[in-house]
Amino acid sequence: MSRRGTLRRVGLLVLGVNLALAALKGVVWFTTGSLAVQGEAVNSAADTAYSLVIVAGLYLTTRPPDFEHPHGHERIEPFVSLFVAAGIFLAGGVVLWQAIGALAAGTVAVTQGPYAVGVLLLSAVAKYGLYRYCLAAGTETNSPALVATAKDNRNDILTAGAALVGVAGATAGYPLADPLAAIVVAVGILYTGYEVVRDNVAYLVGAAPPEDLRREILERALAHDQVRGAHDVIAHYVGPEIDVSLHIEVEGELTLYEAHNIETEVIKSVQALPEVDDVFVHVDPKELGEWKDDDEVERLADLE
Repeated sequence: MSRRGTLRRVGLLVLGVNLALAALKGVVWFTTGSLAVQGEAVNSAADTAYSLVIVAGLYLTTRPPDFEHPHGHERIEPFVSLFVAAGIFLAGGVVLWQAIGALAAGTVAVTQGPYAVGVLLLSAVAKYGLYRYCLAAGTETNSPALVATAKDNRNDILTAGAALVGVAGATAGYPLADPLAAIVVAVGILYTGYEVVRDNVAYLVGAAPPEDLRREILERALAHDQVRGAHDVIAHYVGPEIDVSLHIEVEGELTLYEAHNIETEVIKSVQALPEVDDVFVHVDPKELGEWKDDDEVERLADLE
């Protein structure tokens, strides 16, 4: 299936699961009066709301290129991911506030009904499945929005686990286990929000890709048997994809046709990397000495 089809299918699946969980938790909450399930129902309702934004964002980002956006609409994805991050921060803040409030009050009411335990277990299992599925799809399609969604689903596993710990603690005679576990979970949730923001800000500000990928780009350029060197190798994120520009040095007596063929072959080799979108190559005749020493290129070329 195409990247467009994969992203839209996953977005709709996440929306459907979150909507079903919100409805189920709402029914159990009204039936049992469980505060833990109430919090989980609100969390799932919030997940449903941001899932709608994700579906809309993924629809926009997978639209084909047009006159106003000749490189496509992929740059929308980091903004979708930042919206997910805002939801993560909100969820973490609410969990932390409720936990601290419960500790300050000194009383914790935890419902021990089997329906509450059952819906929390079901939620944890469903969210684990979504986490694995979204992470695999996001990695395969290089989609920061799906990776951010996967991390948010991982957070939901933790929140459901914290509620279960609270029920178990109350059953064992330690009701304060619920808010203490929730504080630990809240810190983890907030850190995940930081991770999502950090990764997607790098996409938005045009940061360089990881060093191993920069090295692979250089190696592919130098692998051509008629390329004598390279300099001014620049790779940076444009949305979730990477644009590359570099200068290669070739023998000066080559014909323009031959030099053009070398340029084309280098472009195709670098562009074959799944993370790379556009590649721009400038050809220099090595005899003119127009190139300059490039410490970064030399360092990457010397890496084992």
